[in-house]
Amino acid sequence: MPFQFDLNLDAEIRRLLGDADIAVPGPVLEELRALAETDRTARSAQRLAGRYPTLDAAGSADDALLDLSQARHAVVVTNDMALLARLKAAGIPRIYLRSRSHLVAEDI
Repeated sequence: MPFQFDLNLDAEIRRLLGDADIAVPGPVLEELRALAETDRTARSAQRLAGRYPTLDAAGSADDALLDLSQARHAVVVTNDMALLARLKAAGIPRIYLRSRSHLVAEDI
């Protein structure tokens, strides 16, 4: 999102949540590493994600996000429609991009 739509992700998260701890599951970093081999946006996302602490997790990136968010009562930031549907079905709070300009929160 920050690279495709010129969005300050940290500022938008602070606007919605106040002071929040941000972390990235290991499987998400692995997925970004694989995508970064051929995708410039993924390389930028990988660099951004590397600024935050990494959480150990097993499984796919989506499964790790679901499992960790449930275990830690955390909010997931994503724009992946399939993942958003899974998060909503599980009652997990989520933040996503709206109108290509700002983030919105649900179930927080």
